[in-house]
Amino acid sequence: MKEFLKDIIIAVIIVAAITIVIKPTIVKESSMEPTLYSNNYLFVNKLAYKGKDHPEYGDIIVFRSDIDRDDGKGKKMLIKRVIGVENDVITVSDGVVYRNSTPLDEPYTLEGYTSGELYDMTVPEDQVFVMGDNRSVSLDSRDPQVGTVNEEDIVGKAFIRLFPFDEITLL
Repeated sequence: MKEFLKDIIIAVIIVAAITIVIKPTIVKESSMEPTLYSNNYLFVNKLAYKGKDHPEYGDIIVFRSDIDRDDGKGKKMLIKRVIGVENDVITVSDGVVYRNSTPLDEPYTLEGYTSGELYDMTVPEDQVFVMGDNRSVSLDSRDPQVGTVNEEDIVGKAFIRLFPFDEITLL
């Protein structure tokens, strides 16, 4: 009985340690296609940006938004790709995204085209500019409902897709 209790305590400690570092997440919408699809199961590193680390270009992040959930139970969590960091100047023109006047090579986008127009938007300090990979349907920093994302609102960095099993991959 003593060994069994010891095993249970060790298991509980391991589970607690993992949940402090990792947040399991399920993708709910299509804004990150073709990188992520609805019902993909991901692990998010909750400690990725604690301390001195900041999001980097291309990171896929999960963050708290101010948008109400459809079921009325709180605010939506969104998952998007980091396109700009503090002090970057973002422009979207003629289907191309520019960061600091340089056009971005974005092979991960669904259509290779970014809809809308945005001119010389400077990313504020301690914030990031994010976009979905499926630009035609993504609600992201181009929309005032989302805007730039305060680093304090970032839950973590998606780092692995675990489901579907035939698509397990590091992100």
